[in-house]
Amino acid sequence: MTLRVRLTAAFLAVVLGPVLLGAVFVGMTVAAVGHARSAERLDVAATGVRTAVAALCDRLTAAADAAGLASQGGRAPEAAEQVIAQGLAPGVQLAGADRQVTYSAGELPAQPWADCRDGGSAAPAGGYPAIAARVELRDASGLLLGYAWAVQPVTGTLIRELADAGGAAVTVLVDTPAGALSTEEGPARGEVVAAARRLPGTAMAQTPGGRYVRRVDPGPGQPLPLALSVGRDDPRGLYAILIAVVVVAGLLAVGAAWWMARSTVAPLTELAYAVQRVAGGDLAARVPVRSHDEVGRLGATFNRMALETQGYVQALTASRDQLRGQLGLLGHTLSSTHDLDRILQVILQTALTATGAQSGAILLLDPASGVLVARCAEGLVLPEELVSPGGYALPEGFGSWADLVRVPVGEGLLGEVAATGEARRGRVDRDGPIFSPNEPRCRTYVAVPFAMANAGGDATDAVDEPTAICGFEAAALPAPRGVLALYDRHGFDEFDDADLYTLRTFAGQAVVALDNVRAHKEVERLSLTDPLTGLSNYRYLQEALRREVERASRFSHTLTVLALDVDRFKEVNDTYGHAAGDAVLAEFARRVRGEIREVDFAFRQGGEEFVVLLPETDAAGGIVVAERLIAAVRRTPVVVYPASAPSPQRIAVTVSIGIAVYPEHGGTGPVVLEAADESLYAAKAAGRDTYRVAQPREVISAHSASPATAGSGGGSGAGSGGASNGTQAPRQSRGG
Repeated sequence: MTLRVRLTAAFLAVVLGPVLLGAVFVGMTVAAVGHARSAERLDVAATGVRTAVAALCDRLTAAADAAGLASQGGRAPEAAEQVIAQGLAPGVQLAGADRQVTYSAGELPAQPWADCRDGGSAAPAGGYPAIAARVELRDASGLLLGYAWAVQPVTGTLIRELADAGGAAVTVLVDTPAGALSTEEGPARGEVVAAARRLPGTAMAQTPGGRYVRRVDPGPGQPLPLALSVGRDDPRGLYAILIAVVVVAGLLAVGAAWWMARSTVAPLTELAYAVQRVAGGDLAARVPVRSHDEVGRLGATFNRMALETQGYVQALTASRDQLRGQLGLLGHTLSSTHDLDRILQVILQTALTATGAQSGAILLLDPASGVLVARCAEGLVLPEELVSPGGYALPEGFGSWADLVRVPVGEGLLGEVAATGEARRGRVDRDGPIFSPNEPRCRTYVAVPFAMANAGGDATDAVDEPTAICGFEAAALPAPRGVLALYDRHGFDEFDDADLYTLRTFAGQAVVALDNVRAHKEVERLSLTDPLTGLSNYRYLQEALRREVERASRFSHTLTVLALDVDRFKEVNDTYGHAAGDAVLAEFARRVRGEIREVDFAFRQGGEEFVVLLPETDAAGGIVVAERLIAAVRRTPVVVYPASAPSPQRIAVTVSIGIAVYPEHGGTGPVVLEAADESLYAAKAAGRDTYRVAQPREVISAHSASPATAGSGGGSGAGSGGASNGTQAPRQSRGG
């Protein structure tokens, strides 16, 4: 189907549809109005007929009263003739208390008569020949003397009077002796009677001949069962007018549709051809503009769009090249460095370039405080409360503007994004997010949360050992997470779904960066940790000793080195096996960790040999720690479960300790460690389960304190001079 046919059909549907619907509505309205008017006429007629019959009953009652009063005075004949003569009633009848007729005058049809007071009683099969009003005659004492009736025969004249009073045809629903009375003529009379007898109550019906019928049932003051009927308005002339209007409108619509389709399709065909050329890559295609109407403006707009598209393509090409360069820089940064701040800065700059945002920030969670802290930021607009009174100067104690951005989780826009894990974008004036006091201000925003899952895939699993990640300890930060937020896109009112998707990609890059840093730190930690005891190994001992000696030298502090050796450990291995020996070493390391400070360092140097560094501690402090360690190891035997024994075995363990202090016992780390090692030899030689303190290097002595003195925890032992290269002596020389 061509466009011209579709336009013609659509125009006809738009034009003729309402016309046809309007014609149908008018026709239905005419019918409904005719029905309503007929119902209204019947209501008015029923009211008029009831009023006329009630007035007739009132007149008959008055006539019966007059005749009855006259009969009590002995003037019954004169009174009756006077009532008849005045036209109050066609007939009068008087009767005694026993209902025996005493006097009659005028036209009196055969009974029964329709009594005005008993209008609700059922009519006899032959109908009522007359309407009568009865009055009881009583004396002064109230004794019943007789009755007086005033009678009105039911005739055609009476029915016509009722029809004139109601403005509708009237039909008596029961036959009188003279036949059925009605103002209807011919077959219509039977149709009205049949329809009225089927009606419930005061409902309205329509006869086959088009008459509307309503019943008027007997009641007080109206004793006759009647049917009222009115004719239906004939709307055929109006229907003919409606049909003519629809035909004329249809002809005009067809002509207008043909002209509109012809004048519209030709320019659209040219436009479609030009669009096809542009779609094929020919951005130089143009449409001839022959008019200034909407189609002409459409062609002019297309030409302008094609021209601007050429410029956009060139700009996009340049932007693509720039984005490629940023992505290359991002990939190179991710693969060549573990500097988290540098990586996050490159990710943020790439996200800003890709989305056209003016500013942004990457925030990471500090789990200790539950606060999101900005690790990098670009172009932020901070709240005025953070600006110093003297101008836009950085407050004291902050290294950069990014340091001011600190948002508690659950507060503000970024806090909610981090708490709910749901990305958000929008406009501030429309969506109205409530900002945290230190949160950046903006007009439009897009924020994406990110969280790094642990090895098990659960972002809430804890790492096993403390590791510094993103400036925090890994033990306190189970799964590093944060928010990547961008603000105020260049040239556009707000960020769209494509920007949200792009930002999720860069948030994923932030997760990769965090994961790489954590993995690097974990590998570094594992390379410096003894797997059996969990203590740092000999490699880390060398680095830590160098660092702590430099620190002690810089701040003029002391550093105490304890060299520890488990006594007779070879016997444990030989007696219970190496598995039991490993259990003893692990328990020994646990007790050492429990007796030193958080700022102290414990290392496994090799085998059963351990080293403890006590920063800012002198010889006296080292002795206190040594005594505490010796007591903690000696106090409780180690329970092991050797495969060769049927039950658990309790192994008594002791330790020998050598103590040396920087700079008292050496000017370098290796020299101090060598002095501590030599004093450990002295403690072994003194009987084990004790400690010895090295003497200053310039007064090295070959003798040492007695075992009794050392065992009591008092005094300093003497060490011997160590080798000049600072390495430990062969272990077998210590005798276990």
